[in-house]
Amino acid sequence: MNERKFLDLVYLKLFLSIEGIGPQKIFNLLSKFHSFENIFNSSKKELLEVDGINSTLSEKILISKNNFNLIKSKFESELNELEKLNGFIISFFDKDYPELLKNIYFPPLILYGIGDKSIINTNCIAIVGTRMPSSYGKGVAEKFSTELCFKDFTIVSGLARGIDSIVHRCVLNNNGKTIAVIGTGLDIVYPPENKNLFEQIKSEGLIITEFEFGTKPDAQNFPRRNRIVSGLSLGTLVVETKISGGALITAAYALEQGREVFSIPGQINSKQSEGTNSLIQKGEAKLVTCVEDILNELNVFSKEAKQAISVKVDLTLFEEKIFNLLDSTPKHIDEIARLTNLSTSECLVHLLTLEFKGLVKQLPGKMFVIC
Repeated sequence: MNERKFLDLVYLKLFLSIEGIGPQKIFNLLSKFHSFENIFNSSKKELLEVDGINSTLSEKILISKNNFNLIKSKFESELNELEKLNGFIISFFDKDYPELLKNIYFPPLILYGIGDKSIINTNCIAIVGTRMPSSYGKGVAEKFSTELCFKDFTIVSGLARGIDSIVHRCVLNNNGKTIAVIGTGLDIVYPPENKNLFEQIKSEGLIITEFEFGTKPDAQNFPRRNRIVSGLSLGTLVVETKISGGALITAAYALEQGREVFSIPGQINSKQSEGTNSLIQKGEAKLVTCVEDILNELNVFSKEAKQAISVKVDLTLFEEKIFNLLDSTPKHIDEIARLTNLSTSECLVHLLTLEFKGLVKQLPGKMFVIC
């Protein structure tokens, strides 16, 4: 790690240690001051000009300078621990930070990981469910995780007992890609009976967390973890869950994030299907009975399919250029302009015509996907 990135991470950790400072306030501060050093070298008057920074917060920011060396020392120790595990750390500002995760409310600004970092930016689908699945739920989880990994999706789950563990194991057994998002530090395995599974994912998949080393499995960590599970994913499949199950929290996050939610229908007298049936009943999830239901909803196109569409719809050269680089992963207008070597205004004009032709959909924040 170079010195610039090291110092930026120390500053970022220092900011995150200040009560009342979250991602949006950090973004607002950087928007005005352009660097962490400039923020700490600013005056109280200048800080008060930033949206969301009041007198109390400005004083906390200025006082926090005194903690810089302490945070730096702790971070150095943390990096030593990370090196022992052959792990990595990425921040929101790194180019390899997951693009989908950037677009959620309250994104984790720092992620710790062990394993294959390259799969963090692949097409992901989350599969979640109860810790006490029925035989029906187990079978469905195995079927969908297997078939989705054969379709080259990376399967995301939370390494919990029950459905999560079944999904991770099934993907690994079929040489697929899986990401486990945990609610502890990387040095703590929870639940403890998943130690072997943890080690297997570490060597064949990816484990990530936003929690520092030493963070224990406290109850409040897991709902917070769930926003990352859904945030990494194009959609979330809920297999089985009680009406009070944690999987419904993941589904709620997915809906809030503008992602697709899929639900497996179950027997009306089954406790494990109360939550999934409720999602369907309220129109919050699409009822799915096969993998094709998910693929159709996500509009996953192959390169050959997109080329066929281009010919059929009679796209211009520039429209085709833009259309062929889009997929089911949202892309920002600035990235589209960069990849096509067109101006932002030109891209917007062509994207508008693609929308009229029913091929492209605009999402909030000037993000675009195939529809």
